[in-house]
Amino acid sequence: MPSWEEILEVVLLQNYNTRLVVLSTTLLGIAAGLIGSFLLLRKRSLMGDALSHATLPGVAIAFAVMVSLGGSGKALPGLLLGATLSGVAGLFTMLLIRRTTRLRDDVAMGFVLSVFFGVGVASLQMVQGLPGASAAGLESFIYGKTASMVQSDFFLIAIVAGIASLISLLFLKEFLLLCFDDGYAGAQGWPTFALDVLLLGLVTAVTVIGLQAVGLILIIAFLITPATAARFWTHRLLPMMLLSAVIGGVSGWLGAGISALTPELPAGAVIVLVAAVLFLISMIFAPPRGVIPRLVRQRHLRRKVDRQHFLRAAFEILEAEAPDRDVPSNSPFPLAALRSKRTWTPHELRKILKIARREDHLEPSEPRMLRLSEAGFGEAARVTRNHRLWETYLIRYADIAPSHVDRDADLVEHILGPELVEELEDFLERGPVAAPIPPSPHPIGKEASSS
Repeated sequence: MPSWEEILEVVLLQNYNTRLVVLSTTLLGIAAGLIGSFLLLRKRSLMGDALSHATLPGVAIAFAVMVSLGGSGKALPGLLLGATLSGVAGLFTMLLIRRTTRLRDDVAMGFVLSVFFGVGVASLQMVQGLPGASAAGLESFIYGKTASMVQSDFFLIAIVAGIASLISLLFLKEFLLLCFDDGYAGAQGWPTFALDVLLLGLVTAVTVIGLQAVGLILIIAFLITPATAARFWTHRLLPMMLLSAVIGGVSGWLGAGISALTPELPAGAVIVLVAAVLFLISMIFAPPRGVIPRLVRQRHLRRKVDRQHFLRAAFEILEAEAPDRDVPSNSPFPLAALRSKRTWTPHELRKILKIARREDHLEPSEPRMLRLSEAGFGEAARVTRNHRLWETYLIRYADIAPSHVDRDADLVEHILGPELVEELEDFLERGPVAAPIPPSPHPIGKEASSS
C-alpha cells in the first residue's frame, strides 16, 4: 500500500513525470468525452474502434520510412503522422463503402477494423527484420505506454485536444443537426458529407493522440464510456456533453494517479476501469435513467395505479347503490362487492387496503365492510371523473368502441396531470361532462370484465 506521503505527492502533482501523465490523460479525457458524445448520438460507437485499429499500419509504415531515411524510426511525431494518415485512409474507406454500396455502417466498420488491423499486425512483424533497426516497443501503441510520456507529448496532446474540443463547440449546432436527422439537414442544404468527414476527422485526431496514453485497443472505451455514463444523468444534449467531458477528465486524472501509485498497473487499463466504474455508478444511481431510481419510480407508479383502481372501484360500487344521484353518498359497502370489481388476489387486496388505511383513504368500519374517508371519497370522485373524461374523449375522437374503452383508458389515466385534464374538459365542454361526475360511457357490468 502506498504511504500518505506518496498519495499526497500524486494528488498535488509534485512529481514531474506524474504531472505530465496526469495532465495529458485529463486533457485527452475531456476531448474524448466531448467528441464521444457525438459518436454516441450518431449511433457510431464502434467508429472509434475501427479508426483506432486502422492506425496500426501507419505506425509500422512510418517506422519503416524513417529507418530507410537514416533515422531510428522511433520519433513519436513521425509515428503519429503515419498513424494519422492510416486512420484517415481507414476513414475514407468506410465513407467510400457507405456511399457507393448498399452495405450498412456496421459492415464498413467491421471491414476496416479487421483488414487494417490485420495489415498492421503483419507490418509490425515485417519491420522487425529491417537491417540496422530495432522495432522493439512499437507494440506499445496497441496497449499504450503512458509512463514514457515527455513534455513534447504533453504539448502535442494539449494542442490537439484543445483544437478538437474547440471545433466541436464551434460546430455544435451543425453536429447536433447531423446526429439527430442527417436527412433533414441534407434537405435544408447543409453539407452533411463535409460535416460527417469533419466529425470523423475529430475522432481520428483524438484517437491518434490517445494511442500512447491508452493504446489503440482501449481508446474506444475512452471515447464511448464517458458519453454513455453522462447519458444516464440528463435528457439534454449540452449538459450531457459537459458532463461527458468531466467524466472523461476525471477518469484520466484518477486512472493516471492510481497507476502512478501502483506502477505495476498499466495506466491505460486503469483509466478505462475508472471510467467503467463511473459508468456503473451512473447506470445504477443516476436519477433520470438509473436502475435504482427507475425501480423506485415504477414501484410508486404501481402503488398509484393500485390506489386509483381501488378508489374508482369503490366509487362505482357506491354509484351503483344510488343510481338516481349525480354524486353518490359516502356509505359503507361490502368487501365482497370490491372483490367482484377486479381480479385482485386476496394478498393483493390486503396490501391495497393496508396502503389505503395508511394514506387515510379508509375509515374504521364493521367487519367485512369498507367505508371511504372524506379525503378518500373526494379522491375517488376525482379519479373516476378523470377516467371518464378520458373514456369519453377516446370514444369521440379515437373511434374506440364503448365496450373496449375502459381498458384503453386504464393505460393512460394514471399519468393524467392537471393541464391535460383541463384540455380534456375544453375538448368535451359540451355534453355529459358538464355533470360533476360524467356517467360511464359503457355498461358497468362490462367494465368489470374488461378491467
